Amino acid sequence: MKKIGFIGCGNMGGALALAVSKAKTDASILLCDANTQKAEQLAARIGGTVVGLKDLALESDCIFIGVKPQGLDALFLELRPYLFERKTDALLVSMAAGITIEHIERIAAAPCPVIRIMPNTPVSVGKGMILYDVNGEVTPSMEEEFCALLSAAGVLDRLSEVSIDAASALSGCGPAFVFLFAEALADGAVACGLPREKANLYAAQTLLGSAALLLESGKHPGELKDAVCSPGGTTIEGVHALECGAFRASTAEAVIAAYQKTLQLKK
Repeated sequence: MKKIGFIGCGNMGGALALAVSKAKTDASILLCDANTQKAEQLAARIGGTVVGLKDLALESDCIFIGVKPQGLDALFLELRPYLFERKTDALLVSMAAGITIEHIERIAAAPCPVIRIMPNTPVSVGKGMILYDVNGEVTPSMEEEFCALLSAAGVLDRLSEVSIDAASALSGCGPAFVFLFAEALADGAVACGLPREKANLYAAQTLLGSAALLLESGKHPGELKDAVCSPGGTTIEGVHALECGAFRASTAEAVIAAYQKTLQLKK
């Protein structure tokens, strides 16, 4: 892939464009946004080029679509004629929440390779979780190049599209739940007399280290939890307090509620 286009330079589109700029490829980046100033600021940051929608559609080998779901149909009304002008198909990568591959195929109105992705906000620091699935037009080499483009964004995992909504209720919404937990940890330490700045640092590093240990050890979370809980010790007392507040049940319910809301929005 020689040219990678981004339609929409908001938080997620911009974060993915930044990741592509860091990937070890020779691809050039084209940017298009209704807010030209936003596109220009991103271009200056990552070394991209700001172009109009027509030029981006005609020249890009891969097009990341970073507009909100409700704006997708209107975008394709303008984009579709340019896609028909092309001699070869562009790989379309959609990050619109709740929008299926079949929907993208329908509004594109022509057979084309489509990848649906659901990234989360940690892609902005190269630690994201990117869920994706592809349609039948995507060749193995296209998929390989796509994964290479986003290699600096975090971890990519392909799964059946029917599971993406449930998975994104965890990985997509999860950062908000984690930040809430981090804030609560820090609040507790501040209540015990620790300065806020240090409490925030210790909470963040504790979460970071614990996640790394979980991934690298391959152990069950419960086993790692038990390893910290000495009989009659301070940690098990804290765990008991969390359980009295239905911590695990509330956390699971948060993921379930997010998933159910996603299903409602798709109706």
